[in-house]
Amino acid sequence: MGEQGPDGGRKSAKATKKAALVERVTAEKDAVKKAAKKTPAKKTAAPAKKAIAKKATAKKATPAKKSTSARKTAPVAKRAAAKKPAVAPKKATAAVEDVAPAKTVAARPPRGESRTALVRRARRINRELAEVYPYAHPELDFENPFQLVVATVLSAQTTDLRVNQTTPALFAKYPTPEDLAAANPEEVEEILRPTGFFRAKTKSVIGLSKALAEDFGGEVPGRLEDLVKLPGVGRKTAFVVLGNAFGRPGITVDTHFQRLVRRWEWTAETDPDKIEAAVGALFPKSDWTDLSHHVIWHGRRICHARKPACGACPIAPLCPAYGEGETDPEKARKLLKYEKGGFPGQRLNPPRAYLDAGGKPAPPLGSA
Repeated sequence: MGEQGPDGGRKSAKATKKAALVERVTAEKDAVKKAAKKTPAKKTAAPAKKAIAKKATAKKATPAKKSTSARKTAPVAKRAAAKKPAVAPKKATAAVEDVAPAKTVAARPPRGESRTALVRRARRINRELAEVYPYAHPELDFENPFQLVVATVLSAQTTDLRVNQTTPALFAKYPTPEDLAAANPEEVEEILRPTGFFRAKTKSVIGLSKALAEDFGGEVPGRLEDLVKLPGVGRKTAFVVLGNAFGRPGITVDTHFQRLVRRWEWTAETDPDKIEAAVGALFPKSDWTDLSHHVIWHGRRICHARKPACGACPIAPLCPAYGEGETDPEKARKLLKYEKGGFPGQRLNPPRAYLDAGGKPAPPLGSA
């Protein structure tokens, strides 16, 4: 056998070194992998423990915050409950630990009601009232625009019923503006005495009759700007005349209308002109006249000033003021007025639709 040459020896040495290097590198990689597998477990364990600790801390801290909030809000809730006698006593005083007493009243619109929600609720109330009072009409007896404008002026500070009982004698004696303009004030005062404030009212009706005779040819004008120039005629009276004698839409903001639209939170305004603008913006113009009738009728029959008949109200679920009056259905029904309570209405000569619906005409002045 022959010996290896110098080149063969060098190649063998190089191969041996290379194999050793590869083996060492492989071993180091394996060691790194093993270390990498062990290290994440240690690192993630700590955050997991921290997260659990944070949750435990949050659970302990939460009741403290709730109880603090409850202690702060509880007095306010008690004061609010004192102002709302309609709250059911048992439910109102029942309380969960560390929580202010919950108030339970009829369904009501949420605080912070959006404009869209307000418009929808207002229009729904009007639709509901239209079904309750399909025969709603002006409750002053009149046969022409002149009689209506005079009757509306006389209705201030008294009921429409009393005006209707008084005007037959007035119009029988003074049927035209010219007749009333030339009337003896003392004779007119005697006729108007039952309506109250009869001297001031006599001055107004004679004055407006003179204005009609001298400035408008004895005819009642059909424009707002002309009507408000007449003595004793403001925007409310003008809209009554325009809506009911001329068929021109208008909102009649009388005391009933003002009271109800504030109870329903349609507006917080107190000035009649501002109320008219605010409510008018919620409805199409074509609805204004009928809307006025619906609201006024509801105010006279059910939603009274001193003691509303909440328990007999058809729109109770839509009313933010539910509970201001009697909520017991039986007791509330006893508070109903006019035809809703079986009593005559305010007109001596009401429209046929009212009579067909079961309404009763009012008795004349002086009848038993």
